[in-house]
Amino acid sequence: VQLQASGGGLVQAGGSLRLSCAASERAFSSYTTGWFRQAPGKERELVAAIKDTVSSIAYADSVKGRFTISRDNAKNTVYLQMNSLKPEDTAVYYCAAGPLETYYSLTFNSWGQGTEVTVSS
Repeated sequence: VQLQASGGGLVQAGGSLRLSCAASERAFSSYTTGWFRQAPGKERELVAAIKDTVSSIAYADSVKGRFTISRDNAKNTVYLQMNSLKPEDTAVYYCAAGPLETYYSLTFNSWGQGTEVTVSS
């Protein structure tokens, strides 16, 4: 599956952004999808993941209560709503997808290009 991430930008601390990850095929609705981020000089980290239904969602501790992952299967799109942004959220954000079991293995096999998020203090 091909993925297209969008929605990044420059925002002040405390602000919000919504990232979108659009997929090229309808089967995307049965994939696990994740959002990752990589800040300069740091390793890539998983921010949030959602299985085929909203009943299975996971977040990194650093974003719990601030970020919300959701999906619109009719649009083949997964979103990441980011609220109360902090300068430490500055990174390139990537979406990734894989079969359902990816939710447990975290071995995503399809990746989109990154979208850059910069949070100013």
